[in-house]
Amino acid sequence: MPRGGGLMAPGARPLLLLLVWTLAALARRGLAEAGDGGWQLRGPGAPAALTEEQRCAVERRADLSYAEFVQHYAFSRPVILQGLTDNSRFRALCSRERLLASFGDSMVRLSTANTYSYRKVDLPFQEYVEHLLHPQDPTSLGNDTLYFFGDNNFSEWASLFQHYSPPPFSLLGTTTAYSFGIAGAGSGVPFHWHGPGFSEVIYGRKRWFLYPPEKTPEFHPNKTTLAWLQDIYPTLVPSAKPLECTVQAGEVLYFPDRWWHATLNLDTSVFISTFLN
Repeated sequence: MPRGGGLMAPGARPLLLLLVWTLAALARRGLAEAGDGGWQLRGPGAPAALTEEQRCAVERRADLSYAEFVQHYAFSRPVILQGLTDNSRFRALCSRERLLASFGDSMVRLSTANTYSYRKVDLPFQEYVEHLLHPQDPTSLGNDTLYFFGDNNFSEWASLFQHYSPPPFSLLGTTTAYSFGIAGAGSGVPFHWHGPGFSEVIYGRKRWFLYPPEKTPEFHPNKTTLAWLQDIYPTLVPSAKPLECTVQAGEVLYFPDRWWHATLNLDTSVFISTFLN
């Protein structure tokens, strides 16, 4: 045999091809996880795509100062904030694989996806992710749909929340409280209102519908947002339609006090809200 190993040993070529294929598959998986955290369902079982609005009616700001925030938005209208914080570390920790490894056995409390969220159900986080985190059935009522958002055990999830950087704006006399959530495509919460706050999308996309306090929307409190979008939204005259916009991963929406809002997750989405109480 010539020096330098000019010939490949028998059986080595198939092993080399297998190694190359495996490395390529791992690279593709890594790219997918980097983009969606492993949360998006692909292949024949994937849900039909849910669409964004034709035109976003909420202003986006990437260079907003605190003075501008207070003067133009804090008490008067929503705004989408871009680039004010770096949550890349938090985002990495929120991948499907990492959350299941860290919190799979933790109990989480689910709420019904209706306006009042009366019913609560406790179950292991892994069971929720593997068995209940599926696309929304358009025919299901809100009180038949379980949704993981809020009701977090902060001591148990503290190792995750300590890596989150909330928006740098606050309002005088308020304190902050986090609500973390994960929900399937087509899920969401129908119209309701409460105090002001911020909502950041970590993975996925979340479409928002908003009305000012003096303009009560037309909706049924036990119908899902998806049902409202299909049945009520097309019948609204232009003057009765909400402000709406789809918040992308890495963006933060601010909503003022007592503004009506409903949400629709266009993908399986991971998100966190900072409420100003």
